[in-house]
Amino acid sequence: MKFTKFAGIFAILLAFALSVIAQTTNPTPPPKIEDDGDIIKVESRLVVVPVSVLDSIGQPVLGLKAQDFRILEENKPQEIAQVSDAEKVPLEISLLFDVSASTDAMFQFEQETAAKFLQEVMRPEDRATIFTVGETARLIQARDTADKSAIAIKSILPTKQQTAFYDSVSFAATYLQKNAPQGRRKVIVVISDGDDTNSAGVIKAIFDAERKIVQEDISKNELRNLRVKARDAAKLKEQNKVVQSLQDADTVFYSINPGGNSYQLNQGSLFGQSNLQKFADETGGTAFLPKLLPTDLKDQSQNSQNFKKNAEILVTIFRQLANELRAQYLVQYYSESDFPNNKYVKLNVGLTNANKFRVRARQGYFAKN
Repeated sequence: MKFTKFAGIFAILLAFALSVIAQTTNPTPPPKIEDDGDIIKVESRLVVVPVSVLDSIGQPVLGLKAQDFRILEENKPQEIAQVSDAEKVPLEISLLFDVSASTDAMFQFEQETAAKFLQEVMRPEDRATIFTVGETARLIQARDTADKSAIAIKSILPTKQQTAFYDSVSFAATYLQKNAPQGRRKVIVVISDGDDTNSAGVIKAIFDAERKIVQEDISKNELRNLRVKARDAAKLKEQNKVVQSLQDADTVFYSINPGGNSYQLNQGSLFGQSNLQKFADETGGTAFLPKLLPTDLKDQSQNSQNFKKNAEILVTIFRQLANELRAQYLVQYYSESDFPNNKYVKLNVGLTNANKFRVRARQGYFAKN
């Protein structure tokens, strides 16, 4: 009886020992951990940089490749992923006409020259959108062909309205961002003196400043100074907002100031030209400031001669603009830097081979996460 009991205990111990040995020899593998990719995933953003390259006489430099360009992002070299030239990338162009009281006597010729410019520079796959800069931003024609756009331009009538310049440029940039297909070159061309008297942000700033007045006996001069101070501060704020709209849309800004030499006559004209110059510099475009001659003199013969000279100047400017668009490359790279949302990221774009070519490109972009 005792032997049987002892044998049973021995059998149990033996079975346990064999089980331990088996587990040691063939251990049970740990459960497989599924990799969801969150840890090793590297975020990157595609940055699009339109770049124009011209030679010393303003002619387009064609045939450049990725290895010919260099890009520094916050002083850090970037690896260029792709370069496409103007011949292979369709063009989206928004043309903005200032129809306010700031326009001049050559308005009709400006229309005809701009219409001819579109017909010469645009190809069948390109599209143009037409806006007016007046009391409010107004879309005259949605994206369409050169011929239909030319007709739309010639139908525009000048007015004596105020000028919502900032609102109009932001409206055009946002339109391109939302409606232009991906992978296209986007350009805004503005015919205006750049002054603003009616954008929503400017009007609101003046109204808010007036509401803060508590003295009932404030002088007219004090009230005027208050309005001017509020207006100028608002213009700087709106200027920065427009820059971000243009950069967010990957859009290059060009302008032609029909005010010509008269832009130096008053503070408003000076600030208007500074708007045009800033938007062009930030996006890699050009702010043309032609030295137009007066056409409202008492001597009609002189007016006629001046008109012809002005016409030649405008034709030359549109020809130069066409050259810049033909010299425009679309350079793209992937940024893996971790920037806060909406941080302005500085860019420096040039050519790897030192030469006398002129390179125009955007100076930065606002990071989007």
